[in-house]
Amino acid sequence: MSENDSERLNVAPGEPHDSMMSETVSYVVGLGLALLLTGVSFWVASTSVLWGPGIATGLIVLAIAQMGVHLVFFLHITSGPDNTNNVLALAFGVLIVFLVMIGTIWIMAHMNANMTVSPELMNLQMQH
Repeated sequence: MSENDSERLNVAPGEPHDSMMSETVSYVVGLGLALLLTGVSFWVASTSVLWGPGIATGLIVLAIAQMGVHLVFFLHITSGPDNTNNVLALAFGVLIVFLVMIGTIWIMAHMNANMTVSPELMNLQMQH
């Protein structure tokens, strides 16, 4: 095996390949994994294989795996030195989404607590 052959075999799944055939195979493998994870998600949600409260956890794990497949096989996010900006942009995007989600949950919880009628006020209204 020549040095060029070993370099081609030593490529991460999301990195661009030299030949069109290997790139196509990478996309087909990604598609197969995405379809498999989607099918398993529907199967887990529609059967009682998992314990009831564990279904949500199982679906979250499958969703994270699906995101990983999409990031690596379709968006070509890898840990290579030339992908540093892509990884940083992805991390920043995840941070922003996390902050928006936590902020929204926090605001909604406080709105719920501040907008509900207190029991004392309800009792006062019932007496009159």
